[in-house]
Amino acid sequence: MTEESLRGRRILVTGATGFLGAALVRTLVDREADVTILVRDANPRRPLFESDVYSRVAVVSGALEDDRAIERALVQHEIDTVFHLGAQTLVGPAYREPLGTFESNIRGTYLLLDACRRQARSVRRIVVASSDKAYGSVDVLPYTEDTPLAGRHPYDVSKSCTDLIAQTYATTYGLPVTIARCGNIFGPGDVNYSRLVPGTIRSLLVGERPVIRSDGTYRRDYIFLDDAVAAYMMLAEHAADDTVRGRGFNFGPGRSHSVIEVVDAIRDEFGPDALAADIRDEAVAEIHDQHLAVDRARTTFGFHCRTGFVEALRRTIPWYRERLGATRGR
Repeated sequence: MTEESLRGRRILVTGATGFLGAALVRTLVDREADVTILVRDANPRRPLFESDVYSRVAVVSGALEDDRAIERALVQHEIDTVFHLGAQTLVGPAYREPLGTFESNIRGTYLLLDACRRQARSVRRIVVASSDKAYGSVDVLPYTEDTPLAGRHPYDVSKSCTDLIAQTYATTYGLPVTIARCGNIFGPGDVNYSRLVPGTIRSLLVGERPVIRSDGTYRRDYIFLDDAVAAYMMLAEHAADDTVRGRGFNFGPGRSHSVIEVVDAIRDEFGPDALAADIRDEAVAEIHDQHLAVDRARTTFGFHCRTGFVEALRRTIPWYRERLGATRGR
């Protein structure tokens, strides 16, 4: 989306206080879009609230499950573009308390999309955040967009449902919605230290052994934050196109890494004295191996990840070193 196409566009972002959402909001605001965000809880320790961006957006208070708040945001702010990133995004909490995840991820999605259906005269583009986890565990990788959505564990099921609901509203009602299925997103600004990359960086910065909850062999795609933001912007620009409407698109680097490979790559950036990982092999409700085929995004949009994995780590670690006031490592 060019700066000219964004200037003055009225955009609603759910999940704006999250890691990806905050980065997307900054990009939109910097390009002079008129941004509204839906916020359930204001946490001053989240990067969005710490930055100057928060003072440059309109804020609607409410949860995803609050259909009146969603309707108010769409109507009063005359929204024409929606980025639906709002969700409970962690596998662990979904396993421990599935109902909350189902409420936010499934009910929140259909309430939002139905509000967009009622406001279809003004809402012209919608991007819904699904996930590679929507595919579930399969025998043959990589996942293509034709791989059935077959989540089995609570978080995975919530994303399968989110994805299918979005397709339903596109197919049945012609809603201009498209779906992003990204691998694991990492980069500066993620303060959820239960995730592998930020958790490993923080541990090494404070002189602790990084914890690996699995046996270290689980594989994932890792996509840098800037590339993920670019993917969402591409989808929004083309959401109403007949070749894009109602379709899911995989976004990733085209290769996967094991957990231990990721940890070792981060340790390499800290030098030979970096502490070894504490491998606990206690993960539950986790898909063992995931890998995305990204041919559809390449042929449709010319998408490719611009930032290599090691370069992305080198652009990420300094943010945590500054935030934590740490001096360990290079």
